[in-house]
Amino acid sequence: MTRIARRTLLGTAAAAVAAPRLPRPAIAQPAIVQSERQRVLRFIPQIDLVFLDPIFSMTNITRNHAGLVFDRLYSADNALRAHPQMAEGHTIEDDGKLWRIRLRDGLRFHDGEPVLARDCVASLRRWGKRDVLGRELMAATDELSAPDDRTIVFRLKHPFPLLAEALAKPGANMSVIMPARLAETDPFKQITEMVGSGPFKYVASERLQGVRNVYEKFHGYVPRPSGTPNGDSGPKIVHFERVIWTTMPDQGTALGAMQKGEQDWWEYAAQDLLPIVRRDPNLRSGVLEKLGNYAFVRFNQALPPFDRAEMRHAILRAVNQEDFVAAIGGGDPELQRAGVGFFPPGTPDATDAGLETIRPRYTDAQARDALTAAGYKGEKIVCVLPGDYPNVKAASEVLVDLLKRIGINLDAVTTDWSTMTTRVIKKIPPEEGGFHLHMLNVPGLSVASPLVNSRIRGVAANESGWYQGPRYEAMRAQWMLAANPAERLRLAGEIQRELVRTVPLAPCGVTYQPAAWRADLDGVLEGVPKFWNVRRV
Repeated sequence: MTRIARRTLLGTAAAAVAAPRLPRPAIAQPAIVQSERQRVLRFIPQIDLVFLDPIFSMTNITRNHAGLVFDRLYSADNALRAHPQMAEGHTIEDDGKLWRIRLRDGLRFHDGEPVLARDCVASLRRWGKRDVLGRELMAATDELSAPDDRTIVFRLKHPFPLLAEALAKPGANMSVIMPARLAETDPFKQITEMVGSGPFKYVASERLQGVRNVYEKFHGYVPRPSGTPNGDSGPKIVHFERVIWTTMPDQGTALGAMQKGEQDWWEYAAQDLLPIVRRDPNLRSGVLEKLGNYAFVRFNQALPPFDRAEMRHAILRAVNQEDFVAAIGGGDPELQRAGVGFFPPGTPDATDAGLETIRPRYTDAQARDALTAAGYKGEKIVCVLPGDYPNVKAASEVLVDLLKRIGINLDAVTTDWSTMTTRVIKKIPPEEGGFHLHMLNVPGLSVASPLVNSRIRGVAANESGWYQGPRYEAMRAQWMLAANPAERLRLAGEIQRELVRTVPLAPCGVTYQPAAWRADLDGVLEGVPKFWNVRRV
């Protein structure tokens, strides 16, 4: 396949400009600059932050934003184990059907109001109407109540052993806690204020859509008193007064800003510019998200022709994961992994079970024959791709090329990421503003197990493609009640065989995205971007 062209950095000569006379002695200026650098952390996000409400939006960038502003009852570490966060702890009674969760003392929202158990109940109910895992937990709940200001009670219809892990779900949608007055907002509408109890406050007055988002340290935040930062869990100690996100127009500009010290941290450093980063003594680089990013084709299974599993299976068999990971990962073998199944490598449920049935992949001619056998008669297929999101755009271009080669009558619609994310949550026909299929590239942690992987839920109401898989749901229920990790892995193998058969999505491989940061930053944590623990030295 043709390698996807990437923007390269062009060197420019800076024009010499006479320095104006300083109003104070020049010796004082470095101290002022240094003071500013100690107070402010400047960050380049992967894409513009469009949606602020983490219940309304499933996008990665919104999830990262929410990690600053909001806190949760439980958080997951890098091994996806749940730990109390806002919760002090919990007790389990009545053979697992009664959970009492106790809030830590001293928690406050950004507006100064105390965090009360009724705020948590309202927040969880809102999450439980939008998130597919939340809906499952609420369906298993007879009563969710707040008998006093610091106690949340789940009275369950049946045991839900992974309740804490469900509340700690690391990917979107996150079970964030907000004031009840905001949590009572329709979950299919965005909240109008960003008021959380997280370590940072969102500064709405300084937002410049497409360019800048600003966060200030919340001095009323109470970190956990003990433990070690790990994933989203542990004490969240903030060392910067402000964090400023600045969206860059291109990768070359981003690198230049990093080299000059105008920016401190680049979430998605361009692979073709990494040699320059590595040669610069003032910069550091590395893969922080160890589970990588999981690429896949998402089908609209609410509409023909992808309401038929045979059509989806033909695409699955035609996919060459090597092509997709090369486009996203830049061809660096250390930054890409092909041949993956429905759970990313490195997770407890990763397995090769069932993958032998789709190997070797179809040739183009075999794929055309399979599409014909599936009933495809040349109908126009609409694929939506984002022109402003480099990684997803690169993978989308590979998909477009593949679909055309195997005989799909394709209408490739290029738009911006904001428009795309709004369009692909609609079931409506493409001619009315919907879609047939598109690419996504999501953090591995958000698809790491049958518990958290909402992309393969078979409940039809799931916005990740409207897949209906009652047999998968029954198998998943068995997995959730499994007594130990070995039994869960065995069941994960059976689950994957079912997913290969029914194809809720088509896996396209895993890539490992390097980040870059200034060498004077210490304490940058693994995982998705977190802005606590890090300090300037």
